[in-house]
Order: sequence, then structure tokens, then C-alpha cells
Amino acid sequence: MDLLLVSAASLIAGLMDAIVGGGGLILVPVLFASFPQAAPATLLGTNKAASVWGTSLAAIQYTRRVQLSWTALAPGCAAAVLGSLMGAWAVTLLSPVLLRLILPLVLLAVWIYTLAHKNLGQSHQPRFKGSYETLAICLIGGIIGFYDGFFGPGTGSFFVFLFVRWLGYDFLHASASAKVLNTMTNLAALTLFSLKGHVWWHLAASMAVANMVGSFLGTRLALKYGSGFVRWVFIAVVGCLIMKTAWDVRHVFI
Repeated sequence: MDLLLVSAASLIAGLMDAIVGGGGLILVPVLFASFPQAAPATLLGTNKAASVWGTSLAAIQYTRRVQLSWTALAPGCAAAVLGSLMGAWAVTLLSPVLLRLILPLVLLAVWIYTLAHKNLGQSHQPRFKGSYETLAICLIGGIIGFYDGFFGPGTGSFFVFLFVRWLGYDFLHASASAKVLNTMTNLAALTLFSLKGHVWWHLAASMAVANMVGSFLGTRLALKYGSGFVRWVFIAVVGCLIMKTAWDVRHVFI
């Protein structure tokens, strides 16, 4: 029964993640609820072992249909890997408690900004070219990669928002670019979890298949309905992330 439950959650997470990110909002809580006695690192590692396949599949599908700036994305991928590894190392030394407390406020600001700017991400008008675009994507990859390794919730959504708001991408190109970078941060984190023995591969295998099915469906929906659809899914997912992260820290204020 637990295997069916986490596999179903993995499918839905893959669908959501392929469109705007935020799949961990679904899958991680289900894993923790299904296996309350397991070490958190093991559940997080198992989540990465499943989700990396869906993220990779989404990235492949997007790159076949959406023209991406590979000369800028390639260095950005390297920065994302480095940032993720540094974040994973930092969490062994520092507690992410403060970040956990301020995350709902950061997400709320992103949500309000996106709602207030109705034309945000509707047209693809990159603000930077050449080395400036490369530098911008490297900064995004490094900073959000670090966040993914250190804490993680909403990584894909943060990638999408920064590509839209700072680089001037539409939501479809932003989501496609985000999937490429997010694949690299997931691989980096999975490598560390694997080396530490924090992956249940027998469980991850079934979850990975389900995640890929969800990812395939989610990417098809995004490509079919375009940036307007992705924008509203983004707003819905970030809204859910706000409620989830606020609920997680409620005990501090009660």
C-alpha cells in the first residue's frame, strides 16, 4: 500500500514539476508520512532518486520543442551543480531554521508580484545577450542551486520566476530553462545522498517510473497550452507552497 501511495504521489509531483516546479510539495510530505521512522536524509535522497528522472525527461522534451540559449545555459549548469554541492555541504554545518521561517514571506512576495503584473512572462523578450546573459544565468544557477542543496522547497518555481522577471523570458522558455538547471542540481544532490547511502533504490525505482509518466504529461500540457497556462499553474503552485511552508513554521508563532 505504501508503494502505491508514494508512486501515485510521484506521478502527480512529476506532472506539476514538469510545468513550473514544486513537485516536492507533494512527494516529500507523502514520503515522510508513509515512513515516519526513516532518517530524513534517506527520504530526501529517495525523493531525488525518483524526481531526477522526471526532471530529466521534461528537460529533454522541452529542448526538442523550445529554442534555448545553450551557450549561456551550459555554464549555468556548471554553476548550478557547484551551488547545489556547496549548499548540501553547508547544511551539514548550519541549520536552515532561519531560511525556513522567512521562506513563506519570500514566496508571498513572488506570488503577489506575479499576480499584480498580468503581462509578466507572456512574451519572450530576453534582456541580455552574450556574456551578460551567461553571467546572469550562472548567478541564478549558483544561488538557486545552493538553495536547492541547502533547503530545497520551491526550487523549480524560483528558477522560473527569476528567468521571467530578471531575464525577460516568457513562462514557457523559463520553465524549459529551469528544467535543465534543476536536472543538474538534482543530480548533484543525488550524488551526495548516494555516496552517503541515503537512497532506498527499491522504492525509488517504482517512484521514478511514475514520476516520468507525470513529467511526460505535464510537459505536453505546457507545450500545448503555452505561457498563459504555465503562468496560472505557477500562481497556483506558489500559492500552495506559501500555505505549506507557513503551516510548517506555525509552531514558532503559536
